[in-house]
Amino acid sequence: MSFFTTADGTRLFYKDWGTGQPILFSHGWPLSSDAWDQQMLFFGQQGFRVIAHDRRSHGRSDQTWDGNNMDRYADDLAELIEALDLKDIIMIGHSTGGGEVAHYLGRHGTARVAKVVLVGAVPPLMLKTEANPDGTPLEAFDGIRDATASNRSQFYFDLTMPFYGFNRDGAAVNDGLRESFRQIGLQGGIKGQYDCIREFSEVDYTQDLRRIDRPTLIVHGDDDQIVPIRAAAHRAAEIVPNATLTIYEGGSHGLAQTEADRFNADVLAFIQA
Repeated sequence: MSFFTTADGTRLFYKDWGTGQPILFSHGWPLSSDAWDQQMLFFGQQGFRVIAHDRRSHGRSDQTWDGNNMDRYADDLAELIEALDLKDIIMIGHSTGGGEVAHYLGRHGTARVAKVVLVGAVPPLMLKTEANPDGTPLEAFDGIRDATASNRSQFYFDLTMPFYGFNRDGAAVNDGLRESFRQIGLQGGIKGQYDCIREFSEVDYTQDLRRIDRPTLIVHGDDDQIVPIRAAAHRAAEIVPNATLTIYEGGSHGLAQTEADRFNADVLAFIQA
């Protein structure tokens, strides 16, 4: 079990396996680094060094009352990168982790980074506004807050159905994946996970995306029921200079797990290009 302590005294859990060019993974809400199991095994076997941390208040990291915001998440990531002296990094972020990666790049720069992958990522902005009419209404996020506060065990289990597209006609439901999602989610602290809802829904990452000057692959399912593609990947691909957009037809929000072989192959090809 590996931990490092941040500048504000928070202990964060991380995995650091293998050797070679580093790939750094940032997970989605309300999960942990365990969500990247299939990617870490695959890329480690391909000769890469694979690293993933549990965001504060998620997984095995400290459950903090304060500091559960994207500025601190990005700073935590920067401190981990510096502590491990990572260079020439491939940064991969899913969902909220995509916001974390984007905000790290916007806040701390790209000097240590080689390439970027955003999958089912929340940037530039999930919230529906006059300037972002394809976004999701605030009432939907208020509902997530209420469900997390009142009965997060059942909510996390129910969330797996749209998250992985298991609610679609003909979908093969993976009960083990559903239960794993709930168990991983419940490892984290309710206060930090509650606070994080604002960070993935109401924070505008447009300026962060504009500062990305590294080759960027944006992967998104066109049936993503959690982060709809029109307000996310389509707009992000227009903002990030020279980004490559890959759309998975019928793909869900959890495509890195439900379509792991394809996703891993696409990312490997992007890295090697």
